[in-house]
Amino acid sequence: MSKIESKKVIVPASSSAVHDFLCDMNNIEKLLPQGKYSDWKSDGKSCSFKVQGAYNIGLNFVSSEAGKQVNYESSQGSPFPFTLNTHLHGENESTAAQLFCDAQINPFLEMMVKSPLKNLFDYMADKLTTQFNNA
Repeated sequence: MSKIESKKVIVPASSSAVHDFLCDMNNIEKLLPQGKYSDWKSDGKSCSFKVQGAYNIGLNFVSSEAGKQVNYESSQGSPFPFTLNTHLHGENESTAAQLFCDAQINPFLEMMVKSPLKNLFDYMADKLTTQFNNA
């Protein structure tokens, strides 16, 4: 099992606002790097997209704990099974957020994808903060 963690960021919003944003799968697109994906689809509880020049990725909303955690898992068709969980810790009108991925990747593929996935999760964490800076 490969474990990948994003950097921890401080989001300028309450943990309930961040939680609600992340529970709507339509909002995941706002966290992805422009021009690096295509074929975006979402129905609010799941989403899928194609990573530029690579794989189709599917995410399903699994569960959440209000203001504390939002959990997703890979859907059928993803290149490997994984979970992606966002942990939240709110204080007043700001929230610490961090993404945690557990992926079942073979060692050869792990060497190729671990660094790009870490970069993606760091980017998503940064974009989460700007979503609320611009709100």
